[in-house]
Amino acid sequence: MKRSRIKTHVAKNDDVEVISGNHRGATGKVLQVFPAKQQVIVEGVRMIKKHARKSQEHPEGAIIEREGPIHISNVRRLDAKGNS
Repeated sequence: MKRSRIKTHVAKNDDVEVISGNHRGATGKVLQVFPAKQQVIVEGVRMIKKHARKSQEHPEGAIIEREGPIHISNVRRLDAKGNS
């Protein structure tokens, strides 16, 4: 079975700006890229709350804030100076 690599315009650790959607204008660094789903996770953008079960790490349970995915077409890569 041959795997094909899906090409994307952004990569991990790129600085990007959100160009459309609820988080338009926000900037951050790409933490993860999911080419098959066409999604990226950007640092500090689209913060969601996740409920965690009781565990040794969280004995009372917890509500954890983390970044949620954004569609890859909604982000634009920025250069080193912060320009598009």
